[in-house]
Formats: sequence, C-alpha cells, structure tokens
Amino acid sequence: MQYQQVELTIGKDGTITERVVNGIGKTCTDLTAALETALGEVRSQELLPEYNQRPIETEIQQDDNLCQNS
Repeated sequence: MQYQQVELTIGKDGTITERVVNGIGKTCTDLTAALETALGEVRSQELLPEYNQRPIETEIQQDDNLCQNS
C-alpha cells in the first residue's frame, strides 16, 4: 500500500484547503471524510485526476519447487 498524505492550507480569511497526495480513487474522500466533518461545512470540492484512477492490485505467486544446487 502506498503512503498517503493530507496537506492542509489555511488562508488569511480562515478558509481551509485540503489536498490528498498519493490518494487514488475513493480513498481520497474516505481519508478526509472525518476531517471534513470535524472542520465544518464543505463549500466546494474539486477532484483531481487521480480520483478517477483505480488502484493497481498486485499478486505474487511463490514457487515451492525451487531447485537447489548441491
């Protein structure tokens, strides 16, 4: 799993802007939902292109029949 980071910027007028770094798909909004609830009303939301990407699933197979040199 890739490390995700939430960047918060607080403007002079008190407006808070958040940005998720390394978030893909719905994980972006899932990651910030509790924070947004705690901070108050969300006035606007702009989804980055990463939101429309799907996570890459990796499958690793192990070969138990490895040859050993004696």
